[in-house]
Amino acid sequence: MKLLCEFVGTFLFLLVISITPDGPTKAMVIGTILMVMVFMGGAFSGAHYNPAVTLGVALRKKMPAGDVIPYMLVQFAAGVSAFLVGWWLTNKTPGIAPALDATIPQALITEMIFTFGLVMTVLCVTSPQNKGNSYFGLAIGFFIFAAASAGGPISGGAFNPAVGLSATLVKALVGGGNWSHLWLYIAGPFVGAILAALVYGEINREDR
Repeated sequence: MKLLCEFVGTFLFLLVISITPDGPTKAMVIGTILMVMVFMGGAFSGAHYNPAVTLGVALRKKMPAGDVIPYMLVQFAAGVSAFLVGWWLTNKTPGIAPALDATIPQALITEMIFTFGLVMTVLCVTSPQNKGNSYFGLAIGFFIFAAASAGGPISGGAFNPAVGLSATLVKALVGGGNWSHLWLYIAGPFVGAILAALVYGEINREDR
């Protein structure tokens, strides 16, 4: 049940990312669908929909160790499926790449910082002190809205290795893209997640 929920939530979240046209409302659309999917799946799978979130949660020992790899594999599979369906629906696929005027270090640090913020948000709003709150989906969705608005124009705005891999793979398969920037969307989010887990442990020493 948990893995099915992760697949459905990740698929719908990334499908919206893949088919929403670029424009001033795209960040809000992405934040909104994530908010809804978090409310949809939070009680069943934890609503990660992001391997970096899964890593951060696992490092804080908030999920069984045996679920970590299955969660990530399902998230990647759902992401690739979503971008393939998005390509089939629209006859185009967006791919992902840093801004033309952004340096590689700028893109990498942007991915790291905003994924750090996302994972910190997830860990904090689901901490024991906030048990039973009804706003966790809003907090996570609005963070992604802010991150996509502020950081997206610099790095491309993945903040999620499943987004980076899926967008890159499908663009390479059907849109003539290449793999040159994929490492940014794997390394940046995973490092950001590790840092978030470490900082959260220092901030919330009661949750150990």
